[in-house]
Amino acid sequence: MKIESWLFLGGTPIFILFGVVYGSVTSWTEPVGAAALLMTGGLSVLVGAYLAYTARHIDPRPEDNPYGEIAEGAGELGEFAPHSWWPLVASAAAAVLVVGTVIGWWLMAIGVLIAAIGIWGWVFEFYRGEHAH
Repeated sequence: MKIESWLFLGGTPIFILFGVVYGSVTSWTEPVGAAALLMTGGLSVLVGAYLAYTARHIDPRPEDNPYGEIAEGAGELGEFAPHSWWPLVASAAAAVLVVGTVIGWWLMAIGVLIAAIGIWGWVFEFYRGEHAH
C-alpha cells in the first residue's frame, strides 16, 4: 500500500501547481478548471492519506516487498461472483436516471425504481439461487 500512497501523495503538488498555473493563465476568469484541479489535489491528499494510514496498520503485502517472489502472492484472494447480470441492471438504471434529467422527472422516477431493483438484486444475489450461502 505504500506505493499507492506515494503515487497519490506525489500527484497532489502537481495538481495544485497546475490549478494555480491554470488560474493565473486565465486570470481567474474561468474558475471551473482551476477549481477542478485544486479539488483533484485535495482528493488525492485524502486518498493518499487513507492509503498511508492503512499501510501502517496492516501487514505488508507481497507486492510491497521489493525482493518478493511471485509465489508469495499465491493462494485465495477472496470470494468473487462468477457471473452476475445485476451490474448491467444497475448501469441501465444509471443511464435512465441521466436521460431522465433531460427528458423529465417522470423518467427519473422510473430510473429510481430500476436502480432499487438492480441494487437489491446485486446485494442479495448470494442469498438465493445457484451461489447461495
